[in-house]
Amino acid sequence: LRALFFRQEAGASQRFLWHRPFLQKKRERTMCLGFGVPFNLILIIKYDIKHRTPLAWGFIMPKQLEFMENQSNKTIAVIGLGYVGLPLALLAERKGYKVIGLDINEEKINSLIKREPLADEVVSNQLKNSTIELTTDFEKTKNANIIIICVPTPVYDNHIPNLEPVENACRSVGGGALKGQLVILESTVNPGVCENVVIPILEKESSLKAGKDFFVAHCPERINPGDKNWTVENIPRVVGGLEEKSLEMAYEFYSSIISGQIKKMGSLKEAEAVKVVENSFRDINIAFVNELAMSFSKLGIDVINVINGAATKPFAFMAHFPGCGVGGHCIPVDPYYLIDYAKQNGFEHDFLELARKINSNMPKFTAEKVVLGLNEIKMAINEAKIAVLGLAYKPNIDDCRESPAFALIKVLEKYGASVVTFDPFVPSRSTAKSLEEALKDASAIVIATCHDQFKNLEPEYLLKNGVKVVVDGRNCLPKEKFVAAGIIYKGVGR
Repeated sequence: LRALFFRQEAGASQRFLWHRPFLQKKRERTMCLGFGVPFNLILIIKYDIKHRTPLAWGFIMPKQLEFMENQSNKTIAVIGLGYVGLPLALLAERKGYKVIGLDINEEKINSLIKREPLADEVVSNQLKNSTIELTTDFEKTKNANIIIICVPTPVYDNHIPNLEPVENACRSVGGGALKGQLVILESTVNPGVCENVVIPILEKESSLKAGKDFFVAHCPERINPGDKNWTVENIPRVVGGLEEKSLEMAYEFYSSIISGQIKKMGSLKEAEAVKVVENSFRDINIAFVNELAMSFSKLGIDVINVINGAATKPFAFMAHFPGCGVGGHCIPVDPYYLIDYAKQNGFEHDFLELARKINSNMPKFTAEKVVLGLNEIKMAINEAKIAVLGLAYKPNIDDCRESPAFALIKVLEKYGASVVTFDPFVPSRSTAKSLEEALKDASAIVIATCHDQFKNLEPEYLLKNGVKVVVDGRNCLPKEKFVAAGIIYKGVGR
């Protein structure tokens, strides 16, 4: 029990909440009460003897206590140290596990070893205080009890899922000694990939049998980069296993590091389907409001005001907002996994394909807003310099995967515009070194990413730099304020 408290203070795993950190003092005592015959639930109370008041309390199951006692001897290998894998690896280390972080990108590994700053300050600070082993040597997976695969799963240009990163990771893992190990796939995949791709590769490379000699589970990643409220530690998760033991092993592991709810799914396929469904849901709803934005632009209706009005209904409405396009490693990609899998089984997801078509058209719709704005100041677009502000797919991060900003830039350049770009989080892909440089001689700007620096732009500052047209691709600027200052303002659906 003392060992349990010691690990709790060090940030180890538990499925209960302490009201304050455990600090054993002379006036403090710990009491343990068991319920059931035999005990199936333990109540642990730490209390102040002098004042007779509880200081901390929690419930734990005996099997969880046993699992926690053993976890300090367990090694976790995390393959893929991007936005998903690195926070997960650092979390597992904080919870008392020995962790090996692996990536095929030697430059990334060297950067992490040097503790070079990351865009996410929280993760960057966690890395500085970490003793995690970082390597490109996949032989190290032999030393792990649990192997977690967190590699990217993009789609090809024809929208067919690209499973090569997952396949290569499985070959690297299967070539090691898999006996008794648990392999967890966190990468987003279409239903059936674990059973039809992952397990056959692991079995072939290891000459072992899944579900008997080693174990397989799927826990689709859920992470929202830059979100300080929902983190890798508290966001609810789902987990599916090949069979009961695989499911229980994975459930116990995630229970030991995550405070949020963990739902057991009925199969690997169900767990795989959860991720593609939740992101397809978002893609469809965003497509709906994007279509409203295009329609309402012709009807003279402010779509943002309408959505905010509809959101006053306290039930059965979930607000989504239009923009210049959908980006990121999930929402514009995951629907294609479901579309492709359904086609393989004789079903056409017309609704999903239509949503993808609408959202993919938004960069062009936004570029046409630029043309309309320039027309009002009697300037042809092929005579204009346009500053595109923001390259990342969402605010205040450096991730450019599937960002609609690049499709927008292509359309503007196709129209003959001179385009300059600036993103304070993505200097390597910006053509201007500063906002001032980007605005110099620009007739119009397009807000493609709502970074704080852009959200706080003042109309006077833009006018001072000669900007006459603002196309707000994220509807993040106060329209009335810019119009009152004499700037031509065009929003998406405004």
